[in-house]
Amino acid sequence: MDRLRMEKQIAFIEEIDRVKQIYRRTILMDGSRNENDAEHSWHLAVMAVLLSEYAGEEIDLLKVVKMVLIHDIVEIDAGDTYCYDEVGCLDKRDREVRAADRIFNILPDDQAREFRELWEEFEECNTPEAKFAASLDRFQPLLHNYKTRGLSWKKHGITKGRVIERNSLISEGAPDLWEYARDIIEKAVDNQFLRE
Repeated sequence: MDRLRMEKQIAFIEEIDRVKQIYRRTILMDGSRNENDAEHSWHLAVMAVLLSEYAGEEIDLLKVVKMVLIHDIVEIDAGDTYCYDEVGCLDKRDREVRAADRIFNILPDDQAREFRELWEEFEECNTPEAKFAASLDRFQPLLHNYKTRGLSWKKHGITKGRVIERNSLISEGAPDLWEYARDIIEKAVDNQFLRE
């Protein structure tokens, strides 16, 4: 047994416990409170397993699950940036890169490299796995907003056009899921959960 390797892995496990303290703007479907990053990542991992048949291309499901489980770990340092916050998005990449440098390097070198590469792949969104993972990352809050009758959309004055602009990326990784999402958006407008 490599005791130092195990200690680094345990240190990382301890560090990522902090993800449970990062609250997002997404409200739980029962409307009771905002979700945290750990809940979000777990939800995406289950969605990846359930919805993988809708990926636009053949994917490595295990790779997608790994991506969605680690994609928001950087928010331990960088914080959650609301997707519609234009000012917050200006320096988001810089904050997250610094966080990735620190957090992933807690791990042994081989695992640090693997996690960093998966995180970068997710961020670049060029592979079938990253596109599908990003589709799920967009679809999940959209579904939450619909199920909460637009609570977060209304609170932040979000319009249909902004929702479409933000979520159209779903079509690249999961075209059928995007079709479903478009129906949700139209129903949200019809039900006055979302402004035209």
